[in-house]
Amino acid sequence: MRPAFAHGEDAEGTDRVPTGVAIRDPRGQLFDAAERVLLRDGPGGLTSRAVTAEAGVAKGVLHRHFADFDAFLVDLTLARIARITGQAAGLRAAAGTGTVAGNLAAVLPELLTPEYLALIRLVIARDELRARLRAATGSRIPLLTESTAMIGGYLTAERELGRIAGDADVGTLAPTLMGAAHLLFSDVDGTEPDARAVGRIVTAVIAPVTR
Repeated sequence: MRPAFAHGEDAEGTDRVPTGVAIRDPRGQLFDAAERVLLRDGPGGLTSRAVTAEAGVAKGVLHRHFADFDAFLVDLTLARIARITGQAAGLRAAAGTGTVAGNLAAVLPELLTPEYLALIRLVIARDELRARLRAATGSRIPLLTESTAMIGGYLTAERELGRIAGDADVGTLAPTLMGAAHLLFSDVDGTEPDARAVGRIVTAVIAPVTR
């Protein structure tokens, strides 16, 4: 006779949805579900019940992997920050190739996705989440801080290569570009801004220091 597994878990600890189908990546499935809920319902609609319902898993699955819902949201955001770290490495490796404006214009849509923007809104809306993320990352505004550092690191590499002026103030250019781009991408409703609009913002910010 097949054993009865409590709380949606099998004998080997594999999570199961109510139908008994094993979940091989419960954390990833929950993260994806949370982002879908965020995009559809906004920060106010993001609850543990909404996430597990969207993921199609038992309610206990989330709390078996995370101490509480804020811990889940912290890990969700840290996963996005890790993605930014990977993007930063790729952008920095592009220094010295193509054009400075072209490289920046290409990476901004990959960075400022609807999911990223939704997470920014969530971090701003939830004080406890923001406090936990600051403790974990040291960032004043998690996600935005890492994104600005990504742009700053690239501009620094280009300055070292002589493709932007040696006296270029990267500490001002990076947040200026990120702020302008964030406003542009936030102003659209689920669609990506026109590439020409992105290019105009990049050019306006870096043209004075580009050689």
